[in-house]
This record gives sequence, C-alpha cells and structure tokens, in this order.
Amino acid sequence: MGSLAMLLLVLFFSQGQSSLPDVEKRSTCGQCDERLFCNCSSRNYRRVPTVTVTKVVTLDLSFNDITTVAEDDLREYTWLQTLDLRSNRIKSIHEWAFHLLQGLESLDLSYNQLAALTPAWFSKLLSLQHLNLLGNCYRTLGPGGTLSLFRYVTCKAGSQNAPKSQSSMYVMPCPTSHLLTQLEYLDLSGNLLTDLTLTESLCHGDGTLRNLRVLNVSDNALKSLSLISKLVTRLDKLVHLDISQNGYTSMPPTCSWPQTLTHLNVSGAKLRRVSPCLPLTLEILDLGHNDLTAFHSVALPALRELHLSGNKLMHLPPGWLFPSLEVLLIQSNTLNMFGPVDLQLYRRLRALQAGQNRFVCSCEFVYFMVWRWGGAVEGSVELTDRWDNYLCDSPLPLQGQRVDRVRLSPFQCHRILLVSALCGCTLAAGTLFVILLWKLHAVWYLRMMWAWLKAKRKAGNQRRRDAAGNAEPLCYDAFVSYSEQDAEWVEEFLVPELENSQPPLSLCLHKRDFLPGHWIIDNIINAMERSRRTLFVLSEHFVHSEWCRYGFILSCLTTIREYFMSLLQRITLLL
Repeated sequence: MGSLAMLLLVLFFSQGQSSLPDVEKRSTCGQCDERLFCNCSSRNYRRVPTVTVTKVVTLDLSFNDITTVAEDDLREYTWLQTLDLRSNRIKSIHEWAFHLLQGLESLDLSYNQLAALTPAWFSKLLSLQHLNLLGNCYRTLGPGGTLSLFRYVTCKAGSQNAPKSQSSMYVMPCPTSHLLTQLEYLDLSGNLLTDLTLTESLCHGDGTLRNLRVLNVSDNALKSLSLISKLVTRLDKLVHLDISQNGYTSMPPTCSWPQTLTHLNVSGAKLRRVSPCLPLTLEILDLGHNDLTAFHSVALPALRELHLSGNKLMHLPPGWLFPSLEVLLIQSNTLNMFGPVDLQLYRRLRALQAGQNRFVCSCEFVYFMVWRWGGAVEGSVELTDRWDNYLCDSPLPLQGQRVDRVRLSPFQCHRILLVSALCGCTLAAGTLFVILLWKLHAVWYLRMMWAWLKAKRKAGNQRRRDAAGNAEPLCYDAFVSYSEQDAEWVEEFLVPELENSQPPLSLCLHKRDFLPGHWIIDNIINAMERSRRTLFVLSEHFVHSEWCRYGFILSCLTTIREYFMSLLQRITLLL
C-alpha cells in the first residue's frame, strides 16, 4: 500500500505544470485597438489575461505581477508577432508555452526572475528575430541548442540586483556555444565577465560564432585587451565590438583583430596611452573617458569618427594620422587652444566638438574662433556643440566668458606691432629734434648756458671773497667784443680814441688780454667780470660770428639777472 502511494505521488509530479489545476481565474484585458495591439501593461495581472479580440498581433504584458506562464496561457494568441513580458516576476515557463506562436518575431523576457533557459521554449519559434533576456538571474544560458535558432539575440547573463562580489556565473558553456552558427548580435554587457569567462564562453574557435557581427561585452570585469583581441580574431565577420567600461589600464604594443572590424568602443576604461594595437580597419573609434594625455603614435587611415571626450589631452591629435576623419569629439579635456594650422591637417573633417576645455583666450585663439565660426567666413568644419561650452579659463579677467563674446583691445592683440611703431616714431622724432637743434644752433646755446652757469657760480665765489675782503679789483673800464673781420677798424680807430681820451679808458681786448691756454668761453666770462662795462661793435660780421653772438647773449643774460636781483633787493628793503 505504501509503495502504491509513493508511485502515485511520483506520477502526479511527473505530469508537469500542465496537470496542475487553475488555482487563480484568468482576467480579461480589454485595452485593444483596431491595429490588433493590446496594451495590458501595468495592471497587476498575476496570470496571462485573455483579450476581447481575436488575431492579436502585439501583446504588451510588461510591468505586471505574472509569476508563471502555463502551457495554455498563450493558446489563443496564435497570430501574435510581438510579446512583451518584461519587468514581471516570472520564475517558470512551461516548456510548451510558446509552441503555438510560430509567427512570433519579437519576445521580451527581460527583468524577470528566470534562473535558466529551456531549449524547448524556442524550438517552434521559427520566425523569432529579436529576443531580450536582460536582467535575469541566470547561472547558465541552458544546455546545448538553446540559442541555436536565433538570428538576432540580446542576452545579459547576470542579475541586475545581486552584488557582483557574490556572483559566480558561467555565461555560455561549450555544449551550447557550438550551435550558435547563425548568431549575429550578442550582448553580454553588465555582468562579471573576466578574460577567462569570456574565453570559455566563446570556446574553441570551431566556427561557433562565425556569423557574429556585433559583440557587446561592456561594463564587465575584463582586464586584458591582448586576450580579447586574440579571442575575437576568430570572428571573421565581426564589425562592431564594444568593450567599454572595463578595467583596462594599458594597451599592448600589438594586437590581432578581425579584418572586418570597423567599430571599436574602448571608452570608460583607465587607458593612459594608445599603441599600434588598434586595428587599421577602424572607421569609428571611441576612446572617451579614459586618462589619455596624448594621441600621436597611431595612424588610422580608414577612421571616419573619433571620440576622445573626457580625457586629459592638451592638443588636438595630429590630423595627418587620420586622412579620412570626418567627425572629431574632444570635449572635456585640457585643451588650451587650437588654430587653423591644426585644422588644416584634417583634410576631410566636417564636424568638431571641442567645448568644455580650459581655453586660454589669447588674441590669436579668440580671433580664430570668431572669424572662423562667428559668421565672418564659411568654413568646411562645423562646430556641432553649443557656444556655451566654449568658455575662457584664462586670463583671470576673462574667466567664465564665452569665447565668441570676448573683446580684446588692440594693445593686447598687437603689442609687438604697437611697440615697434612707438619705437619707430620715437626714433623719428628724436632724429628730427636733433636736426632741428643743429639748424637752430642749439648746441651752441647749450654750451653758452653751461658757461654762463659756471660764470655765475664763479661770481658767487667772487662775492664771498669780497665779503671776506679778498676781492679782486676791476681791471678794465670796458671789454670790447668785436668780430675778427672788424679788427682793423677797432685797433686803428676805436681803441686809440678811447684809450687816449681824457680821462683815458682801460680796455680789455682778446688779442692782448686773453690768457693763452684757457678755454675761450672762460676768457670771455673772465673779461666781462673784470670789466665795468662790455662794449659790442655791432656789424654784419658781428652777427655772423659765433663767439660774438655768444658774448652778446651772455651779457644780456647777466644784465637781466642783475636787474632782477636789484629789483628783488629793493622789494626786500621796502618790506
């Protein structure tokens, strides 16, 4: 009797989910339209509901509380092409639940609580093109044959909520992977893949993924670019590879890549330099948000689009390295400036984003930016980000100002030219002044003034000697100043008349009374000081004589000075 009961119990559980009675009655969703689209999302259904129309094409059951998909839940949806079951709490699906959906093209099972995949679910889905399995708690993608029928598949084998340190996942064991011959798109992002895990996942290079064109392994724990390149080399149809947001710190000197690879994303890592490891076939390269300080050692002749934002670059990469480059993104670096010479090296560049850098607003940079992109001239390169991203970092008075609104004075921008012009004008004015002084006998006047000042100093000393009782007596009644051209008349007529007059006058003549060896100016001043009067013989020759003019002017200055001194004394006495 006990053995019979045990047998019945085993038979009962062996029937599977199809033998379980419907514990909860199925609800009805009436939100269907004329396009045969039923929107049953976010209605707290606990089981797959029925609908009010037949031949439903699109059924949206997302954001409900469905936990199980039974064998008969989808029996009435044989015309279904799109089924959305994302963001429920599905833990189990009957192995024959999708068998009647042979026209289904898109199936979304993402963000549920599935722990494994069953090959029987997909064995009749001959039209399926898009499958989303993201955000579940897989420890395995199932036994061999699970994904062998799909052309496009997005699969993320990992829990979105479990801490990464607690996960130990095998993404795709070899018994499964050797059947994925038609797979073209594979997304394994956001898991804990390491180099070893990825190697085990894609296995032995036996043509498993020979048709794979797009591979996304971003946001994992990959650390070796060299190992990844060796692995994907076997994928001879791979076009797009996303290995961003991983833990790379360096790039090996050389790598081996598929000859078909044109799009490579290595952003969000910790790379400090680039090397010839990059494939020459690349057309789009994303190295944004790394720690690159320079990019000048790798030539990529086929590259059309280069993303370098979020690094530490101080200069634009040399344009001659990228003869085919059309789009350059280099925002949020440490660029100080760039100019026409930098852009001329990019022969085909048509779009540039270089905002959010530390621009030094020099005259050359501001003029270039305003002239090139401020509407003054039409250029072949277009700034595709906003002017608000182009702010001055220095000099300090301009910090924070938009580059296109900066106004610099001509002296700031043309300092060398202005200084050169000022020096030239000063030199010309100085030359003109010297010529003018020469024409006006200024040198002679300066010499005369210097001599007069010396004479006054000497006169002051004389007065001090007078006060002390040691004054020299006046030796002459008059000092005769005349031109050498008038010497005959002075010596034969004037001097005899004055010296033989009654009373006779004592005259000072330069020919007989000047001290030999002394400077002539000193002799003239000394003669005036030792004479009571100065007698000038005015003639045409006197006017043209330099020393005569000097003596005349000196005498006038002395007379004027003595007049003002006497006037000052009288005023002092009156006060």
